[in-house]
Amino acid sequence: MRKFFMLTAIAIMLQLVADLAVAQETKRVPALREQVYSQLARAQELADSGDVDAGLQALRDVESKLSSMNSYERAMLWNFYGYMHYGKDRIDQAIDYFAKVVAEDPIPDALKQTTLFSLAQLSLGQGNYQQTLDYLARWQEVAGEKSAVKADVLRAQALYQKGDFAAALAPIQRAIAAAEHEGKAGEENWYILQRAIHYELGQTEAVAAVLEKMIKYFNKPEYWVQLAGVLGQLGQDEQQLAMLEAAYQQGFLDKGQDVQMLVQSYFFAGVPYKAGKVMEQALAEGKLEADLRNLKLLAQSWIAARETDRAVAALEQAAELSSDGDLDAQRAQVLLNAQRYSGAIAAAQTALQKGNLEQPGNMHLVIGMAELEQENFNAALQAFAQAKAFADVRKAAVQWERYATSEKEQAERLAQLRAS
Repeated sequence: MRKFFMLTAIAIMLQLVADLAVAQETKRVPALREQVYSQLARAQELADSGDVDAGLQALRDVESKLSSMNSYERAMLWNFYGYMHYGKDRIDQAIDYFAKVVAEDPIPDALKQTTLFSLAQLSLGQGNYQQTLDYLARWQEVAGEKSAVKADVLRAQALYQKGDFAAALAPIQRAIAAAEHEGKAGEENWYILQRAIHYELGQTEAVAAVLEKMIKYFNKPEYWVQLAGVLGQLGQDEQQLAMLEAAYQQGFLDKGQDVQMLVQSYFFAGVPYKAGKVMEQALAEGKLEADLRNLKLLAQSWIAARETDRAVAALEQAAELSSDGDLDAQRAQVLLNAQRYSGAIAAAQTALQKGNLEQPGNMHLVIGMAELEQENFNAALQAFAQAKAFADVRKAAVQWERYATSEKEQAERLAQLRAS
C-alpha cells in the first residue's frame, strides 16, 4: 500500500499539470508555476532515492516562500509533505498534511477527490471510523453521482467497525454485486466482511449463502468447515454431513475438531461404521489425540456398528485412562451380548474392583448371566444373590435367581436319570 501511495504522489502531480488547462476552464484553478513544480520534483527525487529527510528539507525550503504561493501550489506542497510522512510511517502527520490539501481553495477536483479518498483510507487504518465516513461523504460531494466500488467497501468497513451492522450491509452488497455483474468475483475480504455482517445481524441463512459463494470462488478448507457448521445450526443435518464428507474426501479436514464434527455427524445420521473408520484413521494419523473423550466416541461408534472386537479394544484402551469402572462395565455388557462369557465375567469383575460405578448391581447380573450360560449354577446364584442388594436391579435379580434355580434343579434331575 505504501508503494501505491508514493507512486500516486508522482502520478497526481504529472496528471494535474497535464490537465491544468481543463481545470482552469471549469474552476479557475491557479497555475502551478514551473519554478515551484521543479522544486517539488527535486524533493520527490531525493525521497525516491531513499533520503526522505533530505526530501523533507527540500519541501521546507519551498515552504519558506509560502506567502508567494497560490492555493494550488500550497496544496501540492502539503500533498508531498503528506506522502513523505506516510513513507516514514508517520501516519498522523500524513493525515494532517492531506487535510491541509483539501482545505486549500481553489484546487483541481481530481486532486481533491484523490486526497479525500486517501484520507478516508488512512483514517480507517488509524481506527477513526467516523472520520472515515466523513471524508467519504466529502469525497462523494466532489465525485457527484459517480459510484466507486472501493468507496463502498471502505464505507462498509467503517460502519462495521462502528457496530452499525445494518447500515454496513448495503454498501458491501453493492460492491460485490458490481463485481459479479461483470462476471467475476469480488475480492475475498469483501465476502469475509459480508459474512461477518450477516453473522452479527443473526442472519444465519444469509451467512450460509455467502459461504457457498466463498467456496465457489476461493475453495479454501476453512470455508467448507464453516459452512458445515452453519448448516448444523440451521438443522440441515443431511446437508451438513454431505458438506463434511466432501471436505474430508478433498483432504480439507486437518483439524481434530473438524474430524470430530464429521464423526459425530456420521454417528447421529445412523452410519456408525463410517464414524468408527474416520475416527480410527484420525487417531492413527495423529489428527486426534487418543484421549479418554475420543476413545469413548470410537468405542460408541463400534458398539453401534456391532463391531465387537473393535469396540472391546477401544473400551480397553479408554478404560486404562479412566479411574472408575464404567468403561469396563460397558465392555462386560458388549462381551455378554457377543456370547463371550469368560471375557464378560473378567470385565465385570474389573469394573467392580475399580468401583465408582453408576449401577454396580448390573455387573453382578452380568456375572450371573454369564455363569448361567456356562451352566456354572452355584456361581450364577451367588452373583444374583449379590445383585439383590441393589434396589435398581433387585427385581431382575430375583427373576434371574428363580430361573437359575429352576435350571440347576433340572440339570440335577437329568444327571440323576443318567446315573440310574
